[in-house]
Amino acid sequence: MDNKILEIKNLKALVSETGEEILSGIDLEIGDGETHVIMGPNGGGKSTLVNVIAGRDSYEVSSGSIKFKSKNLLNMNIDERSREGIFLAFQYPSEIPGVRPWQFMKAAVDAKRKANGDPELSVREFSKIYDDNLKKININSDLMKRSLNEGFSGGEKKRNEVFQMMMLEPNLALLDETDSGLDVDALKAVGDAVNNLRDSKRSFLIVTHYQRLLDHIKPDFVHILINGKIAESGNSDLVKKIENDGYESFA
Repeated sequence: MDNKILEIKNLKALVSETGEEILSGIDLEIGDGETHVIMGPNGGGKSTLVNVIAGRDSYEVSSGSIKFKSKNLLNMNIDERSREGIFLAFQYPSEIPGVRPWQFMKAAVDAKRKANGDPELSVREFSKIYDDNLKKININSDLMKRSLNEGFSGGEKKRNEVFQMMMLEPNLALLDETDSGLDVDALKAVGDAVNNLRDSKRSFLIVTHYQRLLDHIKPDFVHILINGKIAESGNSDLVKKIENDGYESFA
């Protein structure tokens, strides 16, 4: 693989509060423009992996390395990782009272543009992009007049996470079970949003339990994560093997 956006070598990580090891030696490479899917049973380390990449402080890396665009990711705090182009769509998005979505996204987009040496968008420029993306992901604009995620259903929160991804246009998007709890229409909207953002420079790492998301998003690689290690990697044919034999066949 010549152009690697992410290189993970022998990554071990534990829960900061308890010291319990969750990741027990992960090796993973993601190239520019590739879409990778992580699947596996509950408790195997899937969400831990994407949270460690994003820099959440509830986990501690005990050994190994992560390089992002050839830079040592472990030397960056969570803000630096975001400005460098990493985005995490949360499994359980939080409500943030008093923070309006428009202002939140304007500040986030401007911060990323500033980090890249680009000028801030004018209110008119930003509002057009904002409104266009709301229509694409089919979020009720009245919801976006509330505080961030306040009073949103689970599916609406997930749509809002994908909307934020669309606005920030990351180099590496981490989706942590974004499809969980979505109805058929919302699932298609999420799939369409990901597919519309896919290009030769943008990569995805998607955590999912469900084959149904892969009816909309065709991954380049599928990895089975069990007991903190990648038990097997392959193409989308691995999903069929999971359906037929379950995860026990990979243990």
